[in-house]
Amino acid sequence: MPAKIQGRARRSARILGIGAYRPNRVVGNEEISKHIDSDDSWIQARSGIVSRRFAAAESIPEMAAWSASKALSAAGLTPKDVSCVILASMSYLHQAPPAAAACAAELEATGAAVFDIGGACAGFSQALALANSLVSSGDAQYVVVAGAERMSDIVDITDRSTAFLFGDGAGAVVVGPSEQPGIGPVVWGSDTEHLHAIEQSASFAALKTPSAARWPYLEMAGPEVFRWAISALADVIRETLDAAGLKPGDINALVLHQANERIIERVASQLELPASVVVARSVRVDGNTSAASIPMALEVLCATGQVRPGDLALLAGFGSGLGYSAQIVTVP
Repeated sequence: MPAKIQGRARRSARILGIGAYRPNRVVGNEEISKHIDSDDSWIQARSGIVSRRFAAAESIPEMAAWSASKALSAAGLTPKDVSCVILASMSYLHQAPPAAAACAAELEATGAAVFDIGGACAGFSQALALANSLVSSGDAQYVVVAGAERMSDIVDITDRSTAFLFGDGAGAVVVGPSEQPGIGPVVWGSDTEHLHAIEQSASFAALKTPSAARWPYLEMAGPEVFRWAISALADVIRETLDAAGLKPGDINALVLHQANERIIERVASQLELPASVVVARSVRVDGNTSAASIPMALEVLCATGQVRPGDLALLAGFGSGLGYSAQIVTVP
């Protein structure tokens, strides 16, 4: 008989530690307003955002590594323990080496497998699902999952539809083996009927031509994205609860991608969550940090004691594509 491939035994995985990095520079609405002929009340009414952070010299791999270092420390691990680094970002402008490789080098996670995820605001949840599979299958022992963005590099500060929304920062978790499942089934997909609702104005390849008019900034059809989010996300979250065999009252926190406080409020109200469920709203001070927003928001809930180890948090990301991804996790 022909030889058979031997597989690794299945096991469970969970998040073991979490960390975040926020640039020092706080940018208030007054500064943004100067560029878009607006004011603080207009920005807050449309987004709930009061401030955001802009990076200075720190790069995406550096911010990811600094947040990952905190996550490893919280998990009682060292960079030598890391067998894989997955980095989600939509604003990394340097294609080679990959951001994950540069992050691993900064972290001194020598020998780790490295790859990037370009899933935009759904990227962290997508990367977390992959890490869960890698650890559960035995293909990896400890996986760093990071989301890091310099949205200030790709957003036009004079664009009235996007300038006030986005910020910079990074968040990371460490996923490792567990006796009990700590990461629930992922519910993910895309609605490509809205493929162009969030997109670059042009390809970077256009910059090769002398006649290139401008940097290909990110553009967004805000009303279209808002309507999609408030009509589709509640169903995605209900499906995520069903996949994990849970009810809304079983979770302790809802951590949506921090895109806009109005979206967060509308979706949370549709779910009719009990008062015991904490809803993350770090968008008010961090802005929309795309792939970094979910781990950054979860880190705030952990650091402030709004959730405790062993609690259940439902994570849900959505963004350009329009891609979405959600799962329930046990808080480290």
